[in-house]
Amino acid sequence: MDSFEFQTARRLVMGPGCISRLPALARELGITRALVVTDRGIFGSGLHARCTDALRSGDIDFAVEHNVVADPPEAVVLEAVTKARALRIDGVIGFGGGSSMDVAKVIATLVPSQQSIAEIYGIGNVRGSRLPLIQIPTTAGTGSEVTPIAIITTGETTKTGIVSPQLLPDVALLDAELTLGLPAEVTAATGIDAMVHAIEAYTSKIKKNPYSDLLAREALRLLTQNLLPAVRQCDNLQARQAMLYGAMLAGQAFANAPVAAVHALAYPLGGHYHISHGLSNALMLPHVLRFNIPSAGALYAELCGVIPAENALAASGEKFIEGVTRLIAETGIPRTLRAMKIPREDLPKLARDAMLQQRLLVNNPREVTEADALRLYEEAYG
Repeated sequence: MDSFEFQTARRLVMGPGCISRLPALARELGITRALVVTDRGIFGSGLHARCTDALRSGDIDFAVEHNVVADPPEAVVLEAVTKARALRIDGVIGFGGGSSMDVAKVIATLVPSQQSIAEIYGIGNVRGSRLPLIQIPTTAGTGSEVTPIAIITTGETTKTGIVSPQLLPDVALLDAELTLGLPAEVTAATGIDAMVHAIEAYTSKIKKNPYSDLLAREALRLLTQNLLPAVRQCDNLQARQAMLYGAMLAGQAFANAPVAAVHALAYPLGGHYHISHGLSNALMLPHVLRFNIPSAGALYAELCGVIPAENALAASGEKFIEGVTRLIAETGIPRTLRAMKIPREDLPKLARDAMLQQRLLVNNPREVTEADALRLYEEAYG
């Protein structure tokens, strides 16, 4: 067995209603004035009150930063950092989807730091410590609550990653009650995003390891068995808790065995057309899987048995792709770039932009050229 290293959040707290434990967890971390970071949709719906009411019940002072948007731009992050410093915040709570949790990580990192945001982009560039950080996902998808990664929009259409152990939170709190009533299309897209994390971690070229494999397989089992019940029954608490657990396991897996070409090709879709990250991944997943068959077919066959209705005795890479594609179709989400009204003449631009994601492409089991990327976008166009 090759040597490997594995990192994750320091503490996991899981179960319906566990948001009630937030004040005690905050006090244990020495938080007396928290910044709750969430997005405009959650703030507008009032869901953030589940977090702030818990803090208030425990006499924890707080302020709310609710200006996070999907694909959060650098300016939003820096404004929040300025606000946090002015308020003398001593702890950060990310509450929401991946964007809110990513912004929370960067705020917690930059507030006590002398580094600029430009200096921490890339891998391993964060110096020093951060503020105490608690992450509370309200969707089962990104796994950001257990990853050392934050993705920030740095230009009109480009995204840049920050990858550093300091971004791993002190506590990840997973309460499925916070996900009840999530719309079917959001449940589907975020759930498929988590599936992609598990699949790409299992086939990651450079850092794939036995521990990440174990987590990826169990994540994919939980996600594929509970995705449709969660999509079809918005109040199915058992399915939603299983989805949160699966997404977290997938996050732990890809935080240590990084994602690859599906994500690399998905990022330009989000950057140019503001398609949600989960849906962008879902649009590209079947096509990248088929492209990877020559190099990853045996690994896909190993995963075949965890897909519902697939016979493990007849496992193959092709059967795995069929099962995944069928599951995506049954969720009812859009399946082609044409359906998303993306101009066909934009595909070469998307292929060029995908090539900028070498941080991800190096992990793919099969090399991807710009010509390959263009062909994959053409297949996804439909």
